[in-house]
Amino acid sequence: AFDQLESKTEMFETGLKVVDLLTPYVKGGKIGLFGGAGVGKTVLIQEMIMRVAKLHDGVSVFAGVGERTREGNDLIHEMADSGVLDKTALVFGQMDEPPGTRLRVALAGLTMAEYFRDVQKQDVLFFIDNIFRFTQAGSEVSTLLGRMPSAVGYQPNLADEMGLL
Repeated sequence: AFDQLESKTEMFETGLKVVDLLTPYVKGGKIGLFGGAGVGKTVLIQEMIMRVAKLHDGVSVFAGVGERTREGNDLIHEMADSGVLDKTALVFGQMDEPPGTRLRVALAGLTMAEYFRDVQKQDVLFFIDNIFRFTQAGSEVSTLLGRMPSAVGYQPNLADEMGLL
């Protein structure tokens, strides 16, 4: 809540030297990982999940919005092999799922992260992969509901959906 916000910033040490030096993260902040296919975004996410579990004894929540089945399966096996599956919550709305399911996966992941933060009092690292597919699912749901798209083609309630998330 607003009354719990603090103005001081505390750095989040990832344990990845290049990240901590060049693009340090702030605890409680938001970051985006942008890049083309095959450049290592998922590898970086996996490494951060492992480091949060091992260095900070924290929990990670991964919301896979519109992920390929293979990618989700690979992520589960990678977390199990590295011994951090018990410190990771994974929720998927794969690309073959209906748009309503894909739209709700990010919010389900957010609810899990809030539970770990508020009830379990743990540090949480929350990942959404891929935010564009979240927007795309919202557009598909909006079309199915017969809503008129905006001038650039997105759903009229895009700002509300992103704000809610």
